Amino acid sequence: MEPGNNPKSEIRNPKSNYTLPFEQCDANAHAHVGGKNASLGSMLQADAPVPPGFAVTTDAYLKMLTTNNVGQQIKALLEQLNPKDVEGQETASKTIRTLIEQTPMPANIEQAIRAAYNQLCDKCEMNQVPVAVRSSATAEDLPGASFAGQQDTFLWVVGVSEVLRHVSKCWSSLYTARAISYRIEKGFPHEKVYMSVGVQKMVNAKAAGVMFTLNPINGDRSKVVIDASWGLGEAIVGGEVTPDNYLVDKIALEVIKRTISPKIIEYKVDPQNRRVERVDVPPERQMIQCLDDEEILALTRYAKIAEKHYGCPQDLEWAIDADLQPPHNIVLLQSRPETVWSKQKRKSITSGDKTAMDYIVANLMTGVRVTKKEDE
Repeated sequence: MEPGNNPKSEIRNPKSNYTLPFEQCDANAHAHVGGKNASLGSMLQADAPVPPGFAVTTDAYLKMLTTNNVGQQIKALLEQLNPKDVEGQETASKTIRTLIEQTPMPANIEQAIRAAYNQLCDKCEMNQVPVAVRSSATAEDLPGASFAGQQDTFLWVVGVSEVLRHVSKCWSSLYTARAISYRIEKGFPHEKVYMSVGVQKMVNAKAAGVMFTLNPINGDRSKVVIDASWGLGEAIVGGEVTPDNYLVDKIALEVIKRTISPKIIEYKVDPQNRRVERVDVPPERQMIQCLDDEEILALTRYAKIAEKHYGCPQDLEWAIDADLQPPHNIVLLQSRPETVWSKQKRKSITSGDKTAMDYIVANLMTGVRVTKKEDE
């Protein structure tokens, strides 16, 4: 959908077409704020605990494309690509990303982002609030699509100058070699995907992870499955750690299985050097359960709220903020439709028709872990 085609999407910050607070982002604004930001705004409207922030709209991205004929230059580079030329796609990606990042940001866009960041600092009662700068493309997080995760996110960005620089880097990440290749493979026109950027208060995560509002192994919708590890969720998303795994009965709100894994690394915030660093987890913490039962059940309740709000099974990202006091220390960072089991016809999981491949997949997902079951 192109901006302006949906009359309901004409939601605007009265001061700017280029930024929107998350509170004004929802499905109706998807064309202007992309999948991720629309989801964050929708969760806020459902009273979910989402860290505050704002979206840099697709209007800003489209305005940037008109600067110095950037859009025409990108089009010319992409039209020359051979779909089977992987090296050529890599070269084109580097050229396009450099072009975008070195193009001066239009003054009115810069002013709008400065104003929105200053308002966020005031809201958080901080002079320079650390933020995550997150890509939010219009083609990601759509039911049945797999565009999500192809663009960049930058953590612990501090100060308006750094925010501006990383907004440009998010714009350019629409043209990673992976994203270019995927769009070519799927026959999805490059010019029909627009980039919004989310600027969100950074979470100082004690633990983080992902959760599904169904069991991703067998599609059982009466369960919630939570993966958790120490620190920020990047260790799990990047596949660098085998997380703890919790299987929760959604109806009875009971943890029915817990699998504790050796969590050997974590991503932690280094406030002094203004960065996120990858560190080793001390041996005495590696096999400790990183969530207590109260936190597990609280996450399950939020999972149920998200599923009810969206009307379909969800794949959520969450964190436990070390700077907040329980029960207000749980925050939700993303909710997107679950795209595997949701497309299949629902059936009883006790029908006994599992294949050998089902058990192979289950075994692979379990990995090398130490398993602890609740006493029956």
